[in-house]
Amino acid sequence: MSLPCSDQSIRPRKMQSASLPRGVEAVRCWCGDVCKVKEVTDFSDWLGMKFFMCANYESDPPESISAYVRPPSPPPLCMYYRWIDTEMPDWAVTEIRERGRRAWASLDLEERREKAEAEEKAEQKKEWEDYCVEQRAFLDEMKRKNQEEKLRLEEVYRQREQAREAERERKRERARAAKAAEEAGDGKGKYPCWTQ
Repeated sequence: MSLPCSDQSIRPRKMQSASLPRGVEAVRCWCGDVCKVKEVTDFSDWLGMKFFMCANYESDPPESISAYVRPPSPPPLCMYYRWIDTEMPDWAVTEIRERGRRAWASLDLEERREKAEAEEKAEQKKEWEDYCVEQRAFLDEMKRKNQEEKLRLEEVYRQREQAREAERERKRERARAAKAAEEAGDGKGKYPCWTQ
C-alpha cells in the first residue's frame, strides 16, 4: 500500500464507490473517520485502480434528496487519500488498449474520410474546369460562326444593294432618256404625234 497523500495535482477527478478488496483492512483518515473506498472511472493512468478517501473529502458531496434540491458540500476536514492498488487491473489495461485502438481507428477513418472528401473536391474542381474549358471553346466557336455568318450576310446585303443601285441607275437612265426624248419632240399635242 502507498503512503497517504494530500497532493491535489495527482488525485483522480472521476470516481465511483467500490467494495473493499479481499484481504485489505479499512483505514481511518487524518480526521479520524473510516475512509470510503473509491474506484477511478476517468480515462487516465489510474483507470480501475481503487483507493481510500476521507469520508469528508471535498469532492464527495452528500446525496441530494430531490433533483431540484442539492445540499451544500460540507467543508473539507482533511484531504486524505491512499492508493489500495499499485497497478491497474487487467480489464482496465484492456479497456485502455481498446479505447486507444478505437481512437486510432476513428482517427484513421477520419483521415481517410477527409482524404476522400479532398479527392472528391479535387475531382469536382477538375470536372468544373473541364466544363468551363468546353463551354469557352463552344462559345468561341459560336462567336466565330456568328462572325462568319455576319460577314456572309453583309456580303449578300452588299451584293443586293449593288444590284438594287444598278437597277435604280438603269431606271434613272431610262427616265432621263425618256425625258430628253419628250423635250426634243414637237410638243404640239397632248399625245405623241404617231397617235394623233
